[in-house]
Amino acid sequence: MKAMIIKKISNLNETSTPLEMVDLPVPEPDKNDVLIKIKTCGVCHTEIDEIEGRTPPQQFPLVPGHEIIGRIEEVGSEVKRFKGGERVGVGWIFSSCLNCQFCADGNENLCEDFLATGRDANGGYAEYMVVNENFAFAIPETFTDSEAAPLMCAGAIGYRSLNLTKISNGEKIGLTGFGASAHLVLKMVKFIYPDTDIYVFARNKQEREFARQLGAVWTGDTEEMSPVKLHAVIDTTPVWKPVVEALKNLYAGGRLVVNAVRKEEGDKEYLLRLDYTRDLWMEKEIKSVANVARSDISGFLKLAAKMSVKPEVQEYPLEEVNKALTELKAGGVRGAKVLTIE
Repeated sequence: MKAMIIKKISNLNETSTPLEMVDLPVPEPDKNDVLIKIKTCGVCHTEIDEIEGRTPPQQFPLVPGHEIIGRIEEVGSEVKRFKGGERVGVGWIFSSCLNCQFCADGNENLCEDFLATGRDANGGYAEYMVVNENFAFAIPETFTDSEAAPLMCAGAIGYRSLNLTKISNGEKIGLTGFGASAHLVLKMVKFIYPDTDIYVFARNKQEREFARQLGAVWTGDTEEMSPVKLHAVIDTTPVWKPVVEALKNLYAGGRLVVNAVRKEEGDKEYLLRLDYTRDLWMEKEIKSVANVARSDISGFLKLAAKMSVKPEVQEYPLEEVNKALTELKAGGVRGAKVLTIE
């Protein structure tokens, strides 16, 4: 099968091609696994973190990619949930122990044995992959393969982030950064909390215009103050600056949810500008998002079907993944980037 692999840690820039096309054997499913013929795979900023070493693969070479949509080609001898031909998706959660207290409570994302798709096990930048049946998800027919791909991570992690804000209908929410995940969060907010005003902070003018088109009541640059105080803010950026700036806009008791696997180190000195009285006092909170649980993916897929949400996507053939990643790093992304495998 054709696959794009990471062979080593490297810096991603306009002239680099860190992912290499190779031929690999088609993997064989174990007794509880399904073999998936991949149709599409979303491109996520986490892949950039893997390439550049902020959340490095456990071993090289590795097939990245964790927003996977495909059809089941073969099932293991003890698989009960699926049969051949069904359309399924795989997200960031590749597996967990399923026995610890976190797993028993439905928080597999916190399991000590959590493995990530495309980082700890081969993922979706390939023609085939295998995964345990408990970590594959049926995909509603209302979505095309390309529309479904970003739902597996950008949508699911956005769904978890929104739940962690604990906002109520009518309260005000901010989004800092406006890429694949944030634009889906905005759509969720408008559906679940119709009386909630949404304020978007983004460095790129195109992202701000996109947010207004989708229904944001106000948009501004990362450093701008919102016209009103906010009950919650979700940060979807890879850097520290928006975190510090967002805290200034919270009401007393407000919560900032940081939706990022890793933060880049380049602007870490920005944290030195954090002022306790201005930014944290009055019981403001900062809450991180760690991975996703199975319930986040299944819950969001049901909600997305009910909402008839249609993510904005840009398609690239598999062999152009380096181009897609470079453009993603440069910013100004409208919606989500998706690889078409066939």
